[in-house]
Amino acid sequence: MISEPHHDGSELYVLERPEEAGGAAVVRLRAPQGAAGRVWLRYVVDGEPQTAEAVVDEDGDGETWWRAELEVRNPTVGYRWLVDGGNAGYRWVNGVGTHAHDVAGTDDFAIALGRPAPEWHARSVVYEIFPDRFATSGAAAGIELPDWAVRREWDAIPEGRGPNTPYELYGGDLPGIERRLDYIADLGANALYLTPFFPARSTHRYDASSFDRVDPLLGGDAALRSLLAAAHGREMRIVGDLTLNHCGAAHDWFLRAEEDPSAPERDLFFFDGSPPSGYACWFDVPSLPTLNWGSPELRRRMARVFERWLAEGLDGWRIDVANMVGRYRMLDVNHEVAAWARELIGDRLLIGEHGHDYRPDLDGRGWQGVMNYAGFLRPTWWWLHGGRLEEEVFSKTPAPSYSGPEAVSVMRSFRAGVPWDAVVNSWTLLDSHDTARFRTVAGSRATHIVGIGMQMTTPGVPMLFAGDEIGLEGEWGEDARRTMPWNHPESWDTELLSAYRALIALRRSSDALAWGGMLYVHVADDAIAYLRETRTEQLLCLAARAPHRAIEVPFAELETVYGEDARDGVLPSGGPAFHVWRVVRR
Repeated sequence: MISEPHHDGSELYVLERPEEAGGAAVVRLRAPQGAAGRVWLRYVVDGEPQTAEAVVDEDGDGETWWRAELEVRNPTVGYRWLVDGGNAGYRWVNGVGTHAHDVAGTDDFAIALGRPAPEWHARSVVYEIFPDRFATSGAAAGIELPDWAVRREWDAIPEGRGPNTPYELYGGDLPGIERRLDYIADLGANALYLTPFFPARSTHRYDASSFDRVDPLLGGDAALRSLLAAAHGREMRIVGDLTLNHCGAAHDWFLRAEEDPSAPERDLFFFDGSPPSGYACWFDVPSLPTLNWGSPELRRRMARVFERWLAEGLDGWRIDVANMVGRYRMLDVNHEVAAWARELIGDRLLIGEHGHDYRPDLDGRGWQGVMNYAGFLRPTWWWLHGGRLEEEVFSKTPAPSYSGPEAVSVMRSFRAGVPWDAVVNSWTLLDSHDTARFRTVAGSRATHIVGIGMQMTTPGVPMLFAGDEIGLEGEWGEDARRTMPWNHPESWDTELLSAYRALIALRRSSDALAWGGMLYVHVADDAIAYLRETRTEQLLCLAARAPHRAIEVPFAELETVYGEDARDGVLPSGGPAFHVWRVVRR
């Protein structure tokens, strides 16, 4: 695959990008010498395609770099390359590869204007914490439990699927998290994503009864302020979790709306007779009434929520079910709400949860990135699960088993059509509180490490769920929400923990892994090799799910960074295994 013309949105290929509309972007195409006689850039201005002929920018070492310029007049501009002549013949080049015929514009490259994501984010590793299950200060033991709660002992396994599932209370809290910050820092993670900390009538807390305060069961507002100060003192960031799609049925807004049809809060919801309770709710769950983003009053109130917690020092928001926000029947203001949120977030972080094809919603104007289930978690699972999964993660349809080319095809497809800034600021995740644990999916430490290696070296910001690093298991979302076994270190997979520490350290030390380009070198059923590169650094990565044929690469000298040595340009052929080498430039 290294022999094909290539482009992505990284610094090697986009030399200049304007900050305001009307400026010019300078972009380049990389091609093997002799592959092209002439090259054109096709881009879209005000909905109409334009073309510009490229010129040779660099020529040598077996490669030719072609340069062209395009005017960025619109908020997001799509573009592609046309190669003709040479030994490649007539070829279009877009985000999924090369084509001998014209193709639709959905997979074109994209460049976007607008405020970028905060600079710290691309250099981060995110550690997801489900507060009730991570660590406890013991304070909750002295608090009278709410009537909905079912108290559980710390080491007990969650019920998983049953009437008590949303209500099992283990007593984890924010002071408990603060006491474990040194552990997280030692792991190497430098950003915490906390699932909701608002008061609610469940331990998942996606049914907020208020957006104005922190749940007293978690320690209240003072505990969040203390945690923020302690984290920031360690140069860690904290991202909260906000439900813009719904609130809880116990929320003051909803209670007033339900009680009085003339109340101003009535306009914040959809009282349209929908079953089962007469109002719209998330997946027909009565405790989660849907918010009406057609309401100007809702926008005013939610703006205050944004600003209140950012003023407290929160470093950003992860938006729950971002794909559903502002969408209900004939109403679709999702892009409008995302742009509204982007404006409010300022220089902080805005990540959208999105479980399927996020590309139409990730245009550079709204969410800065997404949780990348579709373009990373799924293809990685289906390549590595080895028959252990029977169902697809969310749809409950049959689980596929992918070859290497199939997995890579999916990954490339979901990077296509998306501005590069959004690619590198999306979360690459192997699991979350909504899925099975990756250790259960992988089935072994060796395969688990292959997944970690891919997670830490694929474009995007790695996000791991607390406990992944010690081998916690779980067959589905609620089963995966097990407590951290602080009192049972003998149960920890310490070899896996060491691998996490090493690969996280590599990820955070490398510019190429933070925002560098992505070029596949070799893709076969059982082995995938790829380059991550900037102007000053080039890393070669090899993920192998099983033993495979030897792979020869055109690099004279490779310095081992992780895994085994390569000899005379031939990569190790064992597996499951993961390796990284630095390409030495002379």
